Amino acid sequence: MVAAAALVSVAVLLAGCSVVAPVAPAPLRVLQLNLCNSGMATGCYTGRAVARAAEVIRAETPDVVTLNEICSGDVDTLERVMTDVHAGTVVAAFQPARNGRTGEPYRCVNGQQYGVGVLTHIAAPAGEHEVHAGIYPAQDPADPEQRAWLCVEARTLFFACTTHLAYTSSTLALAQCSHLVGTAIPQLHADGRYQPTVVSGDLNLRQGGTPDVRSCVPADYRHRHDGGVQQFMATADLPIESTRSVSMERTTDHAAFLVTLTLPGQGDPAH
Repeated sequence: MVAAAALVSVAVLLAGCSVVAPVAPAPLRVLQLNLCNSGMATGCYTGRAVARAAEVIRAETPDVVTLNEICSGDVDTLERVMTDVHAGTVVAAFQPARNGRTGEPYRCVNGQQYGVGVLTHIAAPAGEHEVHAGIYPAQDPADPEQRAWLCVEARTLFFACTTHLAYTSSTLALAQCSHLVGTAIPQLHADGRYQPTVVSGDLNLRQGGTPDVRSCVPADYRHRHDGGVQQFMATADLPIESTRSVSMERTTDHAAFLVTLTLPGQGDPAH
């Protein structure tokens, strides 16, 4: 009878508790695209890069797409593609560069705002998100395009960030990079919302260059690159499984750069 009473007591206690099973680690596929779609850079503009980007997204089904040198309407187009290939929530975010002469958003030739974007698939049951963005304090006074950064926070899962840094001065690009990973992102983490973080974009800096892009990679971040100026960083709790380039079939001057990581499961101590 004593044993039976103890079992009943345990059953009553368990009935008042909710046991949440940890979510297993999952792959996180990040696709970096520089589409050269402003219409201003005639050496790389073809008008076909967005259509090719849609083909790559359908073929590779990335969880995150980071977009550089795009017009605001390009985000809308590619958001529909991401929604077609994923169940759950797809978040589309856009941050225009600023026109240093007018203070207004920088514009593509077609009149749309010009800048950077992030498309993020957030698998069910998660879905809460927030967008964070800013303009760098260091800019080239001779270049009217003032560079910006953008992060999408998928609550309880990760931050996905992108940027397109200054091309007129590698020293200035390094200063902007250092601001992003040394000030802006740590501030997001310090606000009590730490999640594993990826940074993917055209940094106009190279490994082995002068200055070397590695001088702005935090000591506790992982780093990969496409052999050129497209760079990828991730916090140490995101193991990088593989990287590869994907042809854009001459629709832009950069191949797509795909990085596959492992996202820690919820309830995982690494998370």
